[in-house]
Amino acid sequence: MSRRWTNQRGIALIIVLLMISIIIAVTLQMNRSSRSEIYEAANFSDSVQLRSIAESGFYAGEAILLSDRNQFDALTELWANTELLALKSEALFENGSFKLAIEDEGGKLAINGLVKDGKFNDTVKDLLSRLLTGAYFRLDQRKADDLLAAIKDWIDTDDEVTGSGGAEGAYYAGLAHPYAVKNAPLDCIEELLMVKGVSTELFYGTADSPGLVQCLTVFGDGKININTAPKPVLLALATGMTAKEVALFEEYRRDERNNLSDGLWYQKVLQPTGVAISPGIVIKVMSDTFRVTAIGLKGRLAEKITGLVKRDADRKKIRLLSWKVE
Repeated sequence: MSRRWTNQRGIALIIVLLMISIIIAVTLQMNRSSRSEIYEAANFSDSVQLRSIAESGFYAGEAILLSDRNQFDALTELWANTELLALKSEALFENGSFKLAIEDEGGKLAINGLVKDGKFNDTVKDLLSRLLTGAYFRLDQRKADDLLAAIKDWIDTDDEVTGSGGAEGAYYAGLAHPYAVKNAPLDCIEELLMVKGVSTELFYGTADSPGLVQCLTVFGDGKININTAPKPVLLALATGMTAKEVALFEEYRRDERNNLSDGLWYQKVLQPTGVAISPGIVIKVMSDTFRVTAIGLKGRLAEKITGLVKRDADRKKIRLLSWKVE
């Protein structure tokens, strides 16, 4: 009886130890699950706060554009100089702030204007050729011609390859990851990344050169805002344009004492140089479409919202054209 009793006690001990082990394992798992849920809730809370901060910055950008009552749009205005507003945003949020940047699409070149009635629009083609071969992008003429041919083929409605550098459906179908040629105007400027010859470096720029995204747009009527055009675009406005003329433009349009509502001020600046903007290029000083970028910041976390907005003529309403969260 004593041996049987000893065996039963041993079995009971083993069962107790197994139960304790199971309880400990379950407790540890519950603890991990609880901590995971807490972390997920905290991350979700941070994400919601970041989104709110970024959206606040974006809406602040829209408000700035609507409050602008000048009869021109220029780099001297508040919408183009939002650094101070970003600093003030630190007082609006607990452990948070936003950065805001507003960019005028009206100073860029309307890429869809490259094609007119299925053919090259020579004015826009020459303008883009000067942009690509100029001091900022530095493409040789053949590469520039091939790139413009590929862009034309992407936009035009036919299946005929333009020159030796163009590309229609057969080229894109033969890629490792094939897709169809658009054969229609671009809907967003990022679509250029799908066109033959447009690399990420050419599109976004590098430390040594700007990107096409800074100089081209899919919006507008082809007129160029001389008050806000990027320097590479200014350089492309005339065959004889040099860094000297660009510097004169930059100096004049950043001086708040000058009348930037005068759509012909550039003629006064260029007259002593003998350079004239190429025929067919139409200059303006007011814009209606802007790219607004707001970045919500909290500690080391960040969330970016980029949107394109269009402001109506009387500056009472603003319409959202696109919205992207990163």
